[in-house]
Amino acid sequence: MLMEKLLVGIQGLTLGNVGMFLIGGFLIYLAIKKEYEPMLLLPIGFGAILTNIPVVEGIPGIADPQHGVLGILFNTTILTELLPAFIFIAVGAMIDFTPLLRMPSMLFFGAAAQFGIFFTLLAALLLGFPLKEAASIGIIGAADGPTSIFVANRFAKDLLGPISVAAYSYMALVPVIQPPVIRALTTKEERRIRMDYHDVKVSKTVKVLFPICVTILAGIIAPISVTLVGLLMFGNLIRECGVLDRLSQTAQNELANLVTLFLGIIIGSTMKASAFLDWDTLMIIGMGLVAFIFDTAGGVIFAKVLNLFVKEKYNPMVGAAGISAFPMSARVIQKMAQKEDPTNFILMQAVGANVAGQIGSIIAGSVVLALLS
Repeated sequence: MLMEKLLVGIQGLTLGNVGMFLIGGFLIYLAIKKEYEPMLLLPIGFGAILTNIPVVEGIPGIADPQHGVLGILFNTTILTELLPAFIFIAVGAMIDFTPLLRMPSMLFFGAAAQFGIFFTLLAALLLGFPLKEAASIGIIGAADGPTSIFVANRFAKDLLGPISVAAYSYMALVPVIQPPVIRALTTKEERRIRMDYHDVKVSKTVKVLFPICVTILAGIIAPISVTLVGLLMFGNLIRECGVLDRLSQTAQNELANLVTLFLGIIIGSTMKASAFLDWDTLMIIGMGLVAFIFDTAGGVIFAKVLNLFVKEKYNPMVGAAGISAFPMSARVIQKMAQKEDPTNFILMQAVGANVAGQIGSIIAGSVVLALLS
């Protein structure tokens, strides 16, 4: 009898559970060995392992929605949109919009790099997904985890798990996804283009007014965007006002760390073998990759087209930084530029495009919500 009790967990183990253990372990490997956004991938990977531990009769699993710790947290923090809202405040406090304010033209790259959202939405429709589910899948291309959660929570709660996992996993894998796409679409000469950076002084007044004006403008155009844009800009206002340094540091450090910690492991806990290893989920994961590829391609191609009409050429790689994965994408672009020419420094332009992408992704998500709600 005692031996049977000890073996009940092994008896409940399935090949699906083992497969998810391997997937979780692979994510942890990428986090530790490759250092691909360990703050995201490690909690997600471990959450996937936790949720696939066989459930023993009479003992609720850790992801059980009624009695499991992670299940309760999912219901109270993800479905209620609390954690995505908190992460927007933290991200806003970490973003410095100065490079964008010095080069407002970078806003165009932030818009062009959202092409993957709408391409993937159409692809999902062609594969038979209903319109709102297709929109939720397409929003993976925002390269913004909280926005993906926010939209999926409104339109496709059943797909929230795989959509969240795809969004955060591909965000972490930006250093793997973007370089091959950029190299395929550019020549060596284009990747070596230098861009002048004008160190224009941006006054404190402008920095304070920017988040306020963006919130009002976005709220009037798309009222449903207030939660997304408003909290991001509130975090930025805390940073720039100059009188709330303690709150700014708390938002950038303690709040960001705690929210990322819980968000990662809770998202990982949605990766149950029974729900994750099916055809629809695999298609969503695949389309998420397509979204990221076309985001990158859209930004690069837009820069190449723009170069046909301007005297001072843009390095097409900066267009790829228009996705919302901040600051990962900007770092990737600078690294690629210096690989081609060690003296070429385009980090500030890439950061400008990257923060523009943060705004662009939220506006794109808000437009989708406004049109389909």
